[in-house]
Amino acid sequence: MVFSIARKELKSMFASPMGWIILAVMMGIFGNYFANGVTNYLDVASGAIRPAERIGLTQFVSQTVYGAASFVMLFAVPLLSMRLIAEERRSQTLPFLFSAPLSITEIVLGKFSGLLGFLSILIVYIALTLSTLNLWSDIDFGYIIANSVGLFLLVASFCALGLYFSSVTTQPIVAGILSFVALFVLMMLDRFFGGDPTSIIANFSLLKHFGSFASGLIDTADVAFFLLFVITFLTLTIRRLDADRLRG
Repeated sequence: MVFSIARKELKSMFASPMGWIILAVMMGIFGNYFANGVTNYLDVASGAIRPAERIGLTQFVSQTVYGAASFVMLFAVPLLSMRLIAEERRSQTLPFLFSAPLSITEIVLGKFSGLLGFLSILIVYIALTLSTLNLWSDIDFGYIIANSVGLFLLVASFCALGLYFSSVTTQPIVAGILSFVALFVLMMLDRFFGGDPTSIIANFSLLKHFGSFASGLIDTADVAFFLLFVITFLTLTIRRLDADRLRG
């Protein structure tokens, strides 16, 4: 049943002009960063800077694309997640969903999987685009895989939090604004409190935990953080909807 709900959400996103517009705009942005990265690397390789300061082709181009992707997703996810539950509540179709032979957990996981599946298209697009560099140079596929895994976990965290805020209001716009503000703060915690080595708050920065993946490493501690983050907000969403169903 989770798969059925996820497929329904995917179909609704592709049936909506907003879904196609977001997909096209983001692909255009990532493609532009990729093209600029390749051009800049060729300038570097021609001797624009000292050889000691040069880095590999994969890292040079990929760090620009994945860095941009982590922030572009910050705007895209709230736009896509804000309607998932808030729209159901505003249109008063949520009681019909509750009356279906589905558990709250299946509903939440289905909507979450549908949104994550849609955004995964962009992650695969980025990885395939960067892989084309192998046509004229040997590249580090491990670096691309690590960044793709990190971006997937980061986007999954965005989706879980966005889904939660969509469950607490009847207005999709309000849900989108709350999601964006919360995600922006969570991304910037490391910048605000990173200068204090004793600060515990900085450890909750999403950008900080994405950093190890961005450097080409898959750190199990960072994987665990993102998984716990996703589980926490999915659980909060389930409890919120369960309370709504009990109140009728």
